[in-house]
Amino acid sequence: MTDMREPAPQVWPILRANDARALIRFLVEAFGFEETAVYGEGDRVDHCELSWPPGGGVMLGSDRGDPSHPWKLSPGTFGAYAVTDDVDGLYARAVAAGAEIVRKPSDTDYGSRDFMARDPEGNLWSFGTYRGEPRKAG
Repeated sequence: MTDMREPAPQVWPILRANDARALIRFLVEAFGFEETAVYGEGDRVDHCELSWPPGGGVMLGSDRGDPSHPWKLSPGTFGAYAVTDDVDGLYARAVAAGAEIVRKPSDTDYGSRDFMARDPEGNLWSFGTYRGEPRKAG
């Protein structure tokens, strides 16, 4: 059930994985996602929701090997940016968990501090302090 005090995410990026259960463990351990729901039997994951503590989240599941499946996505082709207030702490956590670091923490010319890493499936993750530009009044 959704907590009505906090709006639920309205955009859910989706990943496919060769070893979804291992990817779930890695994303929780290395990056701090929180396991919200996991459905499936044995090694197969039919549906998983991982919440990002500051808000939002991702969904993922096992690659089904069926080219006609409507959610056919190749494992390892996903990329995402997630906001965090503790870039350096998250970087240390990711390194300790064995994440492949693509770019170490650095300051950008637009005022963010961020780093990039790959998970064991090859997906690219960027974490930083940039929260996006304010929306224009409609």
